[in-house]
This record gives sequence, structure tokens and C-alpha cells, in this order.
Amino acid sequence: MKYIDYVPDIIESPDYVGINPNEDGTESVELIKRYRDNILVGIKLDEENGYLYVSTMHDIQEGKINRRLHSGRIKEFSVDTKENK
Repeated sequence: MKYIDYVPDIIESPDYVGINPNEDGTESVELIKRYRDNILVGIKLDEENGYLYVSTMHDIQEGKINRRLHSGRIKEFSVDTKENK
């Protein structure tokens, strides 16, 4: 996969975050990061064994991002890197 080495960066500073409404009964989150391509990483929680894992990773078209923003499925996300004094 073209962006597999970018997974830590996508997790630490996604551009968009959301929940997949089709994942009823599971703890999951979608993270989207803009590079040359828009990349979506789906992360799920295995409650029984107590760990998180990447369940999917693929490119996502700009139109899908816009529709998901409009529907409220995803939200823009920013990390404040300034330290509080």
C-alpha cells in the first residue's frame, strides 16, 4: 500500500474524524488525511481483547469527503500543538 508508512501520522493528526454508521454494535472511528490522495483509515476496538486495530485503509474521493461533511458523518479536526503555559 502506497501510504502504509503514514498510518502513525494519520492517527496523530487526521484532517477529518468520524464514525461509520454502518458499524452498529462496534467501537470504530474513521480518520481521513489529505496527501496527494485522500486516505481513510478505519480503526476498531476489540473490547474482548482490549486493543485497537486498523480495519481498513483506502483512498477516498473528494466528493465523498464533501458529502460526509455535509451529512455530519465526519468533522474537520485540528490538533493544537501549542503548549499551555
